[in-house]
Amino acid sequence: MGRIVVISTGGTIASRWQGSGFAADADGSEVMATAPLPEGVTVEVVDLFRVNSPRLTTAHQLTLLRTVHEVLADPEVEGIVVTHGTDTLEESAFLVDLHHHDPRTVVFTGSQLPMGTADGDGPENLYDALLTAASTRGLGVLITFAGRVHAARGTVKTQAVALDAFADPSKELLGKIGFGKVTMLRSPRRPEPLALPAMPELPPRVDMVMHHADGDPVLLNAAVEAGARGIVLIGTGAGNATPEIVEAVRAAVARGVLVALTTRVAAGPVTEIYTHGGAVDLVAAGAVPTGTLRAGQARIAVLSALLASGEEGERARVLRQALSSDGPVLVDA
Repeated sequence: MGRIVVISTGGTIASRWQGSGFAADADGSEVMATAPLPEGVTVEVVDLFRVNSPRLTTAHQLTLLRTVHEVLADPEVEGIVVTHGTDTLEESAFLVDLHHHDPRTVVFTGSQLPMGTADGDGPENLYDALLTAASTRGLGVLITFAGRVHAARGTVKTQAVALDAFADPSKELLGKIGFGKVTMLRSPRRPEPLALPAMPELPPRVDMVMHHADGDPVLLNAAVEAGARGIVLIGTGAGNATPEIVEAVRAAVARGVLVALTTRVAAGPVTEIYTHGGAVDLVAAGAVPTGTLRAGQARIAVLSALLASGEEGERARVLRQALSSDGPVLVDA
């Protein structure tokens, strides 16, 4: 096993009653005190933030990313666990995974029930995360929750309050945890990791716009006028909208805005099937299809591409690299 560094960022796993609701206020040592340690594991705690995850900003997430890299600069560290609020956990985990080039595992976890709750899920989730970080290699960034192991890429929060809160709706389960053992069921595929981005003074604005019946280009155009350098269009079906939105996408791309196309449907890939405003036309207008990645993670991919390069063509290339899952299998046998 060995030495695991726990990076504490807040969330429900660090939350206590505040008089009208719960909010994160416990530090990492208090969170760690709730869970037993797997045999042979020692823990070092880094207190990074104490916030509810809906309040996280790009600056928070880039600070977390750099902290992970700084911790892994120590060769004696065996792995990392990040305790995180569940609302935006899928975004932060995917950001770290996009830039993760180390064989040591980074595991994100959290809880649906706050600290001190009878039969709360935080202690077990934390134990499982420590066990996974200490006993796996070459899997990139993982999410452990409710006895299940998920790849960061593609995994989203699928339950608002139920304890088994995370899944990749488009893929089979990656692994499971039980009786003190981590069992991997398949090998995740990951593209070549991106370089660690600089910390910008002002991060680029990346907005999300969802299509619906009666949807028009007003919100997409408003995002462009507000200074968005990237937009995620959340289409219907396999990634569809209207001819009017196609023209708005074309105009945004012409102004240098990086546009990604996902779908509001829970599972399955964006697919170029329909015209008259469908994915066929949106992709022709310059939108980059995101495969099975949903809105939150598609936005992170756009953000990473914008941070990687100031050159328009290169940004689109980096985005396609970030979205690809056709790279080599980066898993130790």
